[in-house]
Amino acid sequence: MYKVEKETTLLEFLLQASGRKRATLKNNLKYKQVYVNKEIETYFNYALHPGDVVEIVEGKRHHLPFDLLYEDDDLIVINKPSGLLSERTRNQKDQTAFALMKEYCKRKKERAYLVHRLDQETSGVMMFVKKERLYEELTHHWNDYVKARHYIAVVEGKMNGKGHIENYLDENKGQTVYITKKGGKKAITNYRVLKSNTRYSLVSVEILTGRKNQIRVHMASLHHPISGDRKYGGHPNSIHRLALHQDVFAFEHPFTHQVMRFEAKMPTDFNKLVK
Repeated sequence: MYKVEKETTLLEFLLQASGRKRATLKNNLKYKQVYVNKEIETYFNYALHPGDVVEIVEGKRHHLPFDLLYEDDDLIVINKPSGLLSERTRNQKDQTAFALMKEYCKRKKERAYLVHRLDQETSGVMMFVKKERLYEELTHHWNDYVKARHYIAVVEGKMNGKGHIENYLDENKGQTVYITKKGGKKAITNYRVLKSNTRYSLVSVEILTGRKNQIRVHMASLHHPISGDRKYGGHPNSIHRLALHQDVFAFEHPFTHQVMRFEAKMPTDFNKLVK
């Protein structure tokens, strides 16, 4: 929140007050994220007067239950909360990240396409695209464009050092994923312990493949299931959630060839487990 002290215009004021780049501020204006005296303002040359209050709000004033991390003409990136489904299921159609994004884009006469998913109880960076051509390219060549998928996890027990896990995963009829020597899909995970106490360890995880429940199964295979993950051997915890969060996602834009990196800070309640 910034208070105006002299006559100026909106964009010039924000360039000085916020320290953001001109292109970023233009997007903030375009996507109705700038407020002057609690009213949305999109005109870059809007006249400001002493005493006016200017605020940049990304996400929370759009009636969405999560923050928008980034938006431009091609992409929307959100910080998905734990507990929110990525897409519809038989029992839940409306309260999903995808449904909420479609409604958000519809109000702006745009479209949203789902290219990236997180488990319901996993929080963190999740990306949608707005253009069908971009959706088709990413859908058919996803692994060619993804550059980084990093997670933060709190696992049960005391761990040390780092490691590499490479095996094959399959899924049974009960939708439980398991390690197999016959068939399945290759899954590769690297991990590094950041800190630990006698009960829990905070672990940085990088996945080189994106299989369903991959990190959860791999951590459980080390006899260190993710805290709160009762499906794969974990136990309930004091933060009442699965302690898994995607903190970094990076990809190469297929048409601009720009490598774009998005981050969502680790939930503060993870520190309650690993003090």
